[in-house]
Amino acid sequence: MNAPAPQRPATVLTFVQPLSATRRAARLARLLATRQLEVWQMSPGVTERAEQIVAELASNAVLHGRARGRDFRLTLTLHPAAGTLRVAVTDARADRFPLVPGDVPPLPDAESGRGLLLVTALADRWGMDLSAPPLKMVWAELDGRPPSSHDDH
Repeated sequence: MNAPAPQRPATVLTFVQPLSATRRAARLARLLATRQLEVWQMSPGVTERAEQIVAELASNAVLHGRARGRDFRLTLTLHPAAGTLRVAVTDARADRFPLVPGDVPPLPDAESGRGLLLVTALADRWGMDLSAPPLKMVWAELDGRPPSSHDDH
């Protein structure tokens, strides 16, 4: 009788960076994410989509999730076996929820209100989790390949 071979645990790669809740830090979040995805050798298609998602989620954390004296946190989690990248931004305003795209369309001349529409278009999945108050995490997942709607380019 042969014993089953032990399974190696799946490797998960994680990058976590707290950032001050400023516009400059929101831009820095995108640069840091780009560099980390280069280190992880992500495909250009995934990297480009992730850069935009980080920019939107970090900007939202600064504009809508800022609490005096509190940072926001960027987390990138890569599950190589599944080919999934998760981008998550955590802020200190669990009392402010993002509007789900389509609930309240932005006014045509509005200068904001389209960020999560972009996240919806770029991500394979996205959502929001609340943890120990006052924290809120907005996340987006990207599969290792562009979504099928982008395949016809």
